[in-house]
Amino acid sequence: MQFLAYILIYPILWLISILPFKLLYLFSDGIYVLIYHIIGYRRKTVNENLHLVFPDKSEKEIKTITKKFYHHLCDMVVESIKSMTISEAEMKKHFTFSNIELIQQLEKENRSIALMCAHYGSWEWIFILQTYMNVKGYAIYKRLANKYFDRLVKRIRAKYNSHLITTKETISVLMDAKEKGEVSVCGFASDQSPKHDKAFHWTKFMGITVPVHTGAEMIAKKTDMSVVFFGVKKLKRGFYETTFKTLAYNPMDYPDYEITDQFLKLVEEQIYEAPEYYLWTHKRWKHRDKVPENYT
Repeated sequence: MQFLAYILIYPILWLISILPFKLLYLFSDGIYVLIYHIIGYRRKTVNENLHLVFPDKSEKEIKTITKKFYHHLCDMVVESIKSMTISEAEMKKHFTFSNIELIQQLEKENRSIALMCAHYGSWEWIFILQTYMNVKGYAIYKRLANKYFDRLVKRIRAKYNSHLITTKETISVLMDAKEKGEVSVCGFASDQSPKHDKAFHWTKFMGITVPVHTGAEMIAKKTDMSVVFFGVKKLKRGFYETTFKTLAYNPMDYPDYEITDQFLKLVEEQIYEAPEYYLWTHKRWKHRDKVPENYT
């Protein structure tokens, strides 16, 4: 059944991927009507999240953000599909870097990099970063149930010398690279919610106390990786600009969780500036009522 699903769906995805951008975004507009107006995909979750973190906004403002978010979400879907066939030159026109020299300088200094990001703007096209570097790149992902689509995702994201690894593999792979003296860069999407009973750290995110992922910071300390945040700004439809900011050159110089807290503050700044580009469909604040009694 997995293979049947793959051979039926893959040609459709490929045909979508070769559409010119104008037609691609017309297709995205059609998906928007389907998932927002007809299916109502996770509208309740989005509405709850926005009211929770923006209690002072009016219903009209919340509705405006919601509609803009769903338009952006649909764009993200078709842009992910476009990754199947988009050329390197075209990708570089659509996803640019304002200060790539920061990353290149760390590479010259033989510093491995833990690259922290949020589910904001566009994170699918960050893989083009590898074309500006000569080091091995890793990205952590969740393995798909369908092994054929899982291979497809790996193949797409490996186009520019990036290697996908699962969460369970991360420490062993990066420790092995360190022991071999290899300089590498690894991407961590660190803004989503961990299981509350396994969280090491709770802090305020968008004004609400929640458990937070600390894996990127802890792994960076174990493997002596400089920690860099990348923020994404959507310039216009289909065009993004990424800016890097060093959070910790030597992570061991920082108290535990300080780097993570710095990261979350930068994520908040992005959201407050343009909230429609954050991934509101995830239940990021679902554990807010489970704060440990000993938490201060």
